[in-house]
Amino acid sequence: MRSARRLLLLGLVSVGSLCLAGCPQRVPIERIRRQPGRVSGREITIAGRVTASFGAMGSGVYEVDDGSGRLWVYSDRFGMPGRDMNLAVTGRLEEGFTFGGRHFAMILRETRRYH
Repeated sequence: MRSARRLLLLGLVSVGSLCLAGCPQRVPIERIRRQPGRVSGREITIAGRVTASFGAMGSGVYEVDDGSGRLWVYSDRFGMPGRDMNLAVTGRLEEGFTFGGRHFAMILRETRRYH
């Protein structure tokens, strides 16, 4: 009985470790803005509060503030989150992006969202 518990615990710890290892690294927005080349082309995660958004027909852009800075996020698959919503979003950093007649020097193209 005792060895079965140990085996179950070991299995849970192993699965948990694998799940965490597969998650993209959460990066402060301030660091992204200061050194965009370090995260360019990699999947990264940011987390914070939605401060602004605009879009139509299920796609658009929204701004996330994590306390260290703000970053615009482009979403074309997950809909638009409401203002003041707390979330985490994973995506790839792009530079030179235009949406709805506005130009964004730096934007995160969303691939996953966590509420």
